[in-house]
This record gives sequence, structure tokens and C-alpha cells, in this order.
Amino acid sequence: MKNYRLKSFSKINLSLRVIKRLKNKYHKIQSYMAFVDLHDLIYVSKSKNLKDKVIFSGKFKNSININDNTITKVINLLRKKNKLKNIRFNIKIIKKIPTGSGLGGGSSNAATLINFFNSKMNLKLKKREIIQLAYRVGSDVPACMAQKSLFLLGKKIKILKANRFKLIFLIVFPNIPCSTKKIYSKNNIFSPAKFISYNSTNNKKKYLNFLKREKNDLEETVVKIYPMIENLIKEISIQKGCFFSRLTGSGSACFGLFSSVKYATMAKNLIRRKFPGYWCKISKTI
Repeated sequence: MKNYRLKSFSKINLSLRVIKRLKNKYHKIQSYMAFVDLHDLIYVSKSKNLKDKVIFSGKFKNSININDNTITKVINLLRKKNKLKNIRFNIKIIKKIPTGSGLGGGSSNAATLINFFNSKMNLKLKKREIIQLAYRVGSDVPACMAQKSLFLLGKKIKILKANRFKLIFLIVFPNIPCSTKKIYSKNNIFSPAKFISYNSTNNKKKYLNFLKREKNDLEETVVKIYPMIENLIKEISIQKGCFFSRLTGSGSACFGLFSSVKYATMAKNLIRRKFPGYWCKISKTI
């Protein structure tokens, strides 16, 4: 087995409605999602050692538990299914996606590894088994396996026609790692599902106007805990060429959807001057 280099792409929740709290303390949500070219790198090779070796490096490695993370969960769950018998791996993850940001780095890492193992290690897992495995690692993992523009409602996932659109984002992370569990536990905002017709996602103007009128139900909760995020969202939204701005996922990363790279770059420079400690990245849909 050669040394494989995998790209694990980031997700953005263009909208997020919390429909209800479930009996298992999780939540049913509705989200329109996109995947962008911001990515972690994962290197995988077979090891001659008796144990797997998982190493995290890069700017956002520090908050990751080396013994309990989405990578180790995937490997352990596959071994419980009697897969990957007598094989050990060296896995190195270069973290370019901010952790605790709502950009889905950990979920994407797991999804990328599941797809890799199933195809390259010939695991012969059925689609149902793959989805079950993904959910056991994390609730966002099944969606991250698609890595395309999609609609999510509970466990229903539908790929959208909007994949042909190239959307341009300015993503700003204020260096505040948010706990997804904490944010959801404190959230008291619930909304009914709201849809755009599937065929309308083939029309960029209709799709973006729909998204502009949408929201992230978790935003109010995050802002109550971290008030500076409200100011950041407003600052992004007033920049020239910004169509709309909001929180992604459970935060704390915020994004602005821009009409061009030129305007996104201008906004990035202004945001950096106003918030010099914040991490900023221009990213496009893949």
C-alpha cells in the first residue's frame, strides 16, 4: 500500500433550522449546505508496527484529543466489524480547518477516511452499513461523505442542482472554539422546516435569494455567549459585494457570500485590519 494523500473538505451551513429536540437529546435540523476548497490533508499508509499511529499537525492541531477523535473512532468501529484485520496504519492529518468553528473539519476527516477505506481496502460495505457507521462517529459525518451542495432534513440528504454554481465565501474564525454540545444544549430557538423547490436550486438567483431570507437558529445562542460574534457578522455583511453573512453550524466561524473574488479580497483586508487576531480565508465551492 502506497502513501495516500487525501483532501478533506470543509462544509458551510448556508442555513440551519433547529426543528425539534429528540428524545435521545440530539436535535433534528434542516440545513442547506455547501462544501468549499478549504481542506485538511490526510496521509495514510500501512504500518509495520503493532499499533496504529495517528498524528495531528498544522495550525489547528492543539485542541484535538490524540486518543479520542473522529479518526480513531472510524478505525475502532471498523475493527469491531472485523474489518481491517491485522492491518495497522500510519495516519497524519494536517489541520487547516479551524477546530470548534462549525466548519465540520472532524466530521469531514471521518467521512474522507470511511470513503477511502471502503474503496481502497475493499471493505465491501453496503450503503446502509456505511451510513450507519458514519452516524456512529458523528451526526454530520453522513452529509460530509457527499461533499456536494446538499439539503439536509434530519437523516434525509438530497444532492442539489446548485452544485454547478461557483460560490465565493469569506470565512472568518474569531479564535473561539465552540462546543457543539454546549450550543445545542443552550439553544431555545426552534423553527418549522422551510423549503425551496428542488428545480429552483438550478436557478442561481432564486436559490441565493431564498438563502438570503434564511437564518441560522443557533446564531442567537452563540451571540449570547460570545457577543463579539454579532459585531463580526454585521461587519462582514456591510462589505461591498456581500450578499449575506451569518454563522455556520454551531460556530464560531462566520461567513459572507460574495459576488466576486475581488470584493471578497477587499473585505478580507478590511476585516483583518479591524480584527487583527482573527483567521480569515477566501474559499470557493468545490
